[in-house]
Amino acid sequence: MKRKTEETHQSNGHHEAKKRVVSGDAVISRFRDGLFDPAELEKYTKSYAASGPYKHGVISPLIAPDLLRSVRNEIEQNLSFTEKETDIYKIFQSGDLANLDGLDDASLSRLPSLLQLRDALYSAKFRAYLSSLTGSGELSGKKTDMAINVYTEGCHLLCHDDVIGSRRVSYILYLTDPDTPWQAEWGGALRLYPTTTVKDDNGQDIKIPSPDFTLSIPPAFNQLSFFTVQPGESFHDVEEVYHPSEQDKGKQKRVRMAISGWFHIPQEGEEGYEPGLEERLAERSSLSQLQGRNGDAYDRPQPQPINWDAEPAQPDSGKGKGKGKQAVQTEDAEELTEADLDFLLQFLAPSYLTPDIAEELSEAFSNDSSLSLEKVLSEKFAARVREYIERQEKKELPSSSDEIESSTNWKVARPPHKHRYLFQQPQNITSSDSEANPIEELLTKYLPSQAFRKWLTLITGADRLTDHNLLVRRFRRGQDYTLANSYEGEEPRLEFTIGLTATPGWEKADVNNEEDEDLEEKEVTKNGKDGSTEADESDGKEKEEPSVGGYEIYMSGDDDEDAGDAAIYKAAHGDDDGILFSMAAGWNRMSIVLRDSGTLKFVKYVSAAARGDRWDITGEVGVVFADDQEEEEGE
Repeated sequence: MKRKTEETHQSNGHHEAKKRVVSGDAVISRFRDGLFDPAELEKYTKSYAASGPYKHGVISPLIAPDLLRSVRNEIEQNLSFTEKETDIYKIFQSGDLANLDGLDDASLSRLPSLLQLRDALYSAKFRAYLSSLTGSGELSGKKTDMAINVYTEGCHLLCHDDVIGSRRVSYILYLTDPDTPWQAEWGGALRLYPTTTVKDDNGQDIKIPSPDFTLSIPPAFNQLSFFTVQPGESFHDVEEVYHPSEQDKGKQKRVRMAISGWFHIPQEGEEGYEPGLEERLAERSSLSQLQGRNGDAYDRPQPQPINWDAEPAQPDSGKGKGKGKQAVQTEDAEELTEADLDFLLQFLAPSYLTPDIAEELSEAFSNDSSLSLEKVLSEKFAARVREYIERQEKKELPSSSDEIESSTNWKVARPPHKHRYLFQQPQNITSSDSEANPIEELLTKYLPSQAFRKWLTLITGADRLTDHNLLVRRFRRGQDYTLANSYEGEEPRLEFTIGLTATPGWEKADVNNEEDEDLEEKEVTKNGKDGSTEADESDGKEKEEPSVGGYEIYMSGDDDEDAGDAAIYKAAHGDDDGILFSMAAGWNRMSIVLRDSGTLKFVKYVSAAARGDRWDITGEVGVVFADDQEEEEGE
């Protein structure tokens, strides 16, 4: 299914432009001097043809400067913008400007320069210019598709290819402050991703985008960036607009304003119209999606499920004798023996092994199909994990995925239009550390054990847990995320996440975690936050932490292709309809969810403003409940 997030982040529709008679000279006057000279066109055409990682172009400046300044002023004075956030983006969109042609006459009268700009961009003169430059074929002047987006600090758009419907050329015209040049270190760049081509088992070519971009084009006032939309190839993102450092706070706010949109194929009645072309393009897009699914075999990580029945029946507790502990059991669950308890107590907080708590958790899971457990690891083991993670975060990681994979134990999840993060799987761990690694102990000793299986069975009320697929993940600040993916299994499965994020400052802070309070005090000097600013002291208000993402969300899927964006979870008025379960990044917490077919799940992009990386261990567990087993036996 084509992601709706890619379609809606910039425009809520497209319309046929209102007819305005504009002379050729009037059109030319709206562009910068000399743009239409044959020598200029030849220069840009050659540059476009030689560009990589796929063909793209940059024209700067494009528009007559006075006109574009006027456009910017009209937008600032007459339009308001509302924050909109999904799995793939965080932006501000105009609250009363989805598309220019959707406005009433009164609103249009306040935007004369913006209308002049729109008519110039979709004029026959410029469309012919762009068509010749890109070799894209004829472009429609009837079907306009443009909108205004604002990226402020923390805003971003993650990797996608723009392939939807009849789009032929994508473009961005920047309206950043003309008097304060945009600095590359502020972020907000258009970044292009290369692809490699492999053949699948059927001999079909599959294009796979690299997890690393190879070209970054920073914003600049009056700069047009554009490229031909190509299925499975035109992958790009918009870099996060970074929050300022402490010394730069209080200076001018970083606002990346741009007009962005698409040129479409000619419509009926226009020159170059081809009957049936739009349908063929839709088929090509569908084929590209199908080939993309065929390319799932090249995704990383690949599931590595292990059959729990093949595991040893008893854990190696290292303590042959029991110590009088009460064995935890229920009528339907396999009993936890004293040896199991000895083993689990090496890792698990003792409170979760008491019969009363186990019964309460089982009842809660039966009612809600989910659990949130705080302080789940024992104090002693959690301290080892925290110390290890803090040491790792002090080490600088290589910048490229290839370097990371060749010099560390981490692998990089890919492709980036689905996910990107660092991961380790138990079957691939080859520890080179001389010191004990508690993360690996969790991954290879605790979580695959029969004792953990029994405990998980007990607190979820499951009849049987069949297999497990385990993964350690590290989401780097300013880089990593997972986009919404749907579980398509016929039967529900258990999924758990053990949050091991050792830094404070995440959404829904750990109010019950006293350790984080101490950590926040330790982080003050390290993060340059060595006291209140003068402004803070004068108004007595606490400084507001920026939203840094990193939370994991389960959402109900949407079977209606024409409905709104299924992955929208935060928009105007704070609507959160569709959210089934969420958990912020945090320390020593565990979520357990029974995931049904069609349920969406993602981890929100981790902002560069986060104080550390998001760490976790996730598990996907095959599950059978007594009701399911009775149905199978009755068939």
